[in-house]
Amino acid sequence: MKNIEFLRFLNLKGPNIWTYRSALEVWIDIGELEDFPSNTIPGFVDRLTTWLPTLIEHRCSYEERGGFVRRLHEGTWPGHILEHVTLELQNLAGLPGGFGKARETNVRGVYKVVVRARHETVTRAALFAARDLVMAAIEDRPYDLDGTLRKLRRMVDRLCLGPSTACIVDAADERRIPTIRLSEGNLVQLGHGCKSRRIWTAESDQTGAIAEGISRDKDLTKSLLETCGVPVPEGRLVDSPADAWDAAQDIGLPVVVKPCDANHGRGVFIDLNTQEEIETAYKVALEEGSGVLVERFVPGLEHRLLIVGGKLAAAARGEPIFIVGDGKSTVQDLLDELNRDPRRGLLEEHLLDPVLLDREPAAVLELQRQNLTTESVPAAGRRILLLRNGNVSSDITDLVHPSVAAAASLAARIVGLDIAGVDIVAEDISRPLQYQGGAIVEVNAGPGLLMHLKPSDGKPRPVGEAIIDNLFGPEENGRIPIVGVTGTHGKTTISRLIARIVHLSGKHVGLACGEGLYFGERQIERGNRATWDAAHRVLLNRAVEAAVFENGSAAILAEGLAYDRCLVGVVANIDPTDSLPEFYIENAEQIATKVKRTQVDLVLPEGAAVLNADDPLVADMAQLCDGEVIFFSTDPASELLTSHLKEGGRAVFLRDGDLIQAEGERQCKVSSVDAIPLTENGAVAYQVENVLAAVGAAWALGIGPEVIRAGIELFGTERAEEQGLKFKSQAA
Repeated sequence: MKNIEFLRFLNLKGPNIWTYRSALEVWIDIGELEDFPSNTIPGFVDRLTTWLPTLIEHRCSYEERGGFVRRLHEGTWPGHILEHVTLELQNLAGLPGGFGKARETNVRGVYKVVVRARHETVTRAALFAARDLVMAAIEDRPYDLDGTLRKLRRMVDRLCLGPSTACIVDAADERRIPTIRLSEGNLVQLGHGCKSRRIWTAESDQTGAIAEGISRDKDLTKSLLETCGVPVPEGRLVDSPADAWDAAQDIGLPVVVKPCDANHGRGVFIDLNTQEEIETAYKVALEEGSGVLVERFVPGLEHRLLIVGGKLAAAARGEPIFIVGDGKSTVQDLLDELNRDPRRGLLEEHLLDPVLLDREPAAVLELQRQNLTTESVPAAGRRILLLRNGNVSSDITDLVHPSVAAAASLAARIVGLDIAGVDIVAEDISRPLQYQGGAIVEVNAGPGLLMHLKPSDGKPRPVGEAIIDNLFGPEENGRIPIVGVTGTHGKTTISRLIARIVHLSGKHVGLACGEGLYFGERQIERGNRATWDAAHRVLLNRAVEAAVFENGSAAILAEGLAYDRCLVGVVANIDPTDSLPEFYIENAEQIATKVKRTQVDLVLPEGAAVLNADDPLVADMAQLCDGEVIFFSTDPASELLTSHLKEGGRAVFLRDGDLIQAEGERQCKVSSVDAIPLTENGAVAYQVENVLAAVGAAWALGIGPEVIRAGIELFGTERAEEQGLKFKSQAA
C-alpha cells in the first residue's frame, strides 16, 4: 500500500486553534488507505497492540480506559491512529502529554493531525516513527520498536529540560506563571517582561556570582562558616603529600582528604588512618581541584539539606554502597550487576550514579582496605563496602532537628545563596549537632533536586513549588498586562492606538504589529512584525511593563500565539468574504469559530474581551470569554448594547458624534469625533470603529478617560506633521 504522506508541518509554538499548549500540526495524505479503516485490515489491531500494549490506557472519545482500542476494533482511519501512536511513543520516551486531535479536511484522504509538542524536534521524530510503525502493522512487516524508543529517549535526554528544571517549570505552571525556555539548555524565564525571573536548573537570578564563587572554594566557605559559629570540621589547606600527613597528625586520625574546589564528591576520601592512604588520597584529590584540604573525619552519614529562601525545603540521607558476594562472581561482576540498576546512570534524570572505579578512586581504596581487587571472588554473603557515603538517598525531611535546619539555613545565608544544598555529616539528624560532633562539610550552589523528587525511600518533596514560592509572592504571577488584537480589518491601527494610550499612562510598552516592532515610542524594526517571533522578543524584554500584539488569522494558524493568556482580547470585525483556503478554512464562519475565537479563549478571568457588537460573528464570542465582556458599537440603540448595559455591563459607543463610555446606567463622554484626527471628523466610519475598540481596550486596562482622551486626540497628529515636513523638504 502507498505510504502515509506528510504534506506540511506547522510548529505551533504557543496557544492555537487546538490547545493552549505548544503543538505540532501535520497535514497528511493517506491515499488509498481512506478505503481501509482499521477493522478491515487482517491482523492489524493485534499487531499494533502487541507492539504497544500501553495503548489500552488511551481513553479516546469514549472517555474510558481502552476507548482507543475499542475504536480500532470498530474501525478508524490512519490519521487518528497516527495521532495516538505518536503520543504513546512520546510517553514511552519520557515526554508525557495526552493531547491529540485528528480531523479530516474537505479534500478526500487529507487529514490534519495535531499532537502535544514539548519539543518540536522530538515530536517530529515521533511522528515519523509512528508513521513507520503504523505502516509496518498495516503491511505485516517487522518493526524495531526498542531501537526507535532508544533513539527517542536519547533525543529527550539531549534536547528537553532536565528533571530539576522541569519540576520548577511544572510548579510555575501550577501557579499559572508563564514560562519561556531561553536556550537549548536549562535556562528558563518565568513570567513576562519586567515581572519575569530566571532560573538555570536550581539557580535563580537571585543567586549571586560572589556567593557561587564562595561555595566553590571549600576552604573559604569553611572559614566564613567557622567565623560565624557554624560547626565545621577542623582542617587546613595542604600543599604536598608530606604536608597532608603532617596536617592529619595535627588534627588527629582519622581524617578526610578532598579537593578544595571540586564538586559532586569527586576526589573525596574519608576515614583515612595511615600515611600511605593519606598521601595517595592527596595525589588523586589534587587532580580533581586546584588545592587539597585535610579535615577531621566526622563519624556518621552524609545528609543533604535543601535550603530555599532561608527555609528547609527537603532533606535526604546518603547511604553506604555495598555489594554482596555469592561465592561465584568476581568483584567486577558484582559491580556490573549493581550498575545495571536502571536508576543508575550519568544523566541528570538518573537518581543514582554508577560506581565506576576509574572515576571513583575512593572505591578503589575501600577495596584495597578489604584486601580485594576487581578479580577477587568474595565468599557468599560477604558484604563489601564500596563507598561510605553513596548517592542512595532516603527522604528524612521530617526527622531534621530544628536546630540542624537553622544551622543549615545560617550556612546558606553566610555564603549568600538563595538556593543551597547544605551537606551535613551526623550520626543522628534528629539531634542537635553539638551533642554528637556533627558538622557542616559543604555548601553547594545549584544543588540537584532529583534526590528529593525521587528518593529511594520516603515520600517525594515539592521542591519546585518551594523555589517558585521563593521567587514569587503569594499574589504574584509574573504577568504584565497583555492586549491581543485580531480581526479582518483595522488590527494595526487599533494596536498602535492602544499602545499610544498605554504609553501615555506611564508604562513602558512593547508593540508588535503590522507596521513594525516598537518599544515605547521607538520603532525598532519596520515591516510586518505581527508574528510570533516579534511578540516573543517583547515578552523577553525585562524593561517592558505592558505589551500589545496584533494577531492575524494566518499567524494564529501557522505559529500560534506567543503568550499563554492575556488581560485584554480585542476582536474588531470579520469580513463576510474572509477565508483562508490554503489552511482549509473556507468561509467567514470558520474564521470566527475556529481562528479568531482563540484570542477570546485566552482572556484571563480577571480580564476582558472587547468585542464589536455590530458584527454578529464577533458578538457571539462573548459566551467564550472567561472574563468580562466590553462591547463597542456605532449604534447607541443596539439591542445587544442595551441588554448588556441593563445587566450592568460595560460598553463604548458613538452617540451624536460623541464617544461614550457606559457601565450600567453610568455614562461618561470621552471625546467627540471632531477632535480625533484619525476619524477625519467622523467621515471615516471604519476609523471610528477602530477608535471605539481602542478606547474599550484602554478602559479594560484601567486607564482613566483623561489619558484615553489625550491618546486618541493626539494620535495621528505627529504623523501628519512628519508628512508635512517631508513634503516641504521634497518641495525645496
